[in-house]
Amino acid sequence: MSLEGSNMSTKKQPLAEVFGYTITDNTEIAKRHRMNRLCPFNNKVPNCTKDKANNPLGVCSIYHENKPVITCPIRFRQNWLVAEDAAHFFFNEGTNWTSLTEVRLNDADGKPAGNIDVVLVAYDATSGNVVDFGALEIQAVYISGNIRAPFEYYMRDPTAYQDADWSKESNFPRPDYLSSSRKRLVPQLLYKGRILRSWNKKIAVAIQKSFFATLPKMHSVPKTDADLAWLIYDLELTTDEQGNERFNLKKVDEVFTKLDPALDSITTPSPGKLEDFIRVLQEKIDEQLETPPNNRTLAEELLNHYEED
Repeated sequence: MSLEGSNMSTKKQPLAEVFGYTITDNTEIAKRHRMNRLCPFNNKVPNCTKDKANNPLGVCSIYHENKPVITCPIRFRQNWLVAEDAAHFFFNEGTNWTSLTEVRLNDADGKPAGNIDVVLVAYDATSGNVVDFGALEIQAVYISGNIRAPFEYYMRDPTAYQDADWSKESNFPRPDYLSSSRKRLVPQLLYKGRILRSWNKKIAVAIQKSFFATLPKMHSVPKTDADLAWLIYDLELTTDEQGNERFNLKKVDEVFTKLDPALDSITTPSPGKLEDFIRVLQEKIDEQLETPPNNRTLAEELLNHYEED
């Protein structure tokens, strides 16, 4: 049963999911994942490896404005829905395909341009030869503030933490959408995307609805003309017959674009008014004129000190 749209109380702590389960989930499977630091979302190894392999930061999503925001890219791998959706964009119906994770991509000089999160490879069923491929990039959200402190508090005593109020704590964690797009998303598309585009290979970006909503509006094209697909997901809260709540990944939209126009939209700033910037300059000039800077040398300062004595 879906709980989407229900009147949930305002969250006073930031943790939505820890090691794959809601922080209020006390089922045996949730406890086992917390005890053994396990990842249920198809990580490269059974354990969570986020931040530190020996002391992983097992936070999959945090609450922001009472809604879960995915902060770990592995979280998007639930049931490999993202791979299936990307395959529908890359290949014709009935194509045999498989997936490879963390594939190194080099430029013409052999220098690394980064790793592709997931490469979907189409192959001939008889010979096994590669006949096509597409690249899937997964974009989670950076966090500003301190998420490890509430996480470690929770791990010491999950039951006690559930009633904790972190809303007044300094460095309360929040999603940093601007840094996520400028420092992560744009470089991925600039370097890896343009190499792939030069080979006439398609790219898909898996992104959460709240993150995509912060990006500038992009001109969409028909799916058959697109070389870039935005696969847009959200977390839907459901409850089972025993009353246990779980978040499940669900595709809520898809937008098809061309790579270069999309990059232009994301990287081109919307300039403010010139007169507003001149007003800022004038205020700073006025402050300097009202309080002239002290330009005396160190020798003059020492001389003045001894004269006063």
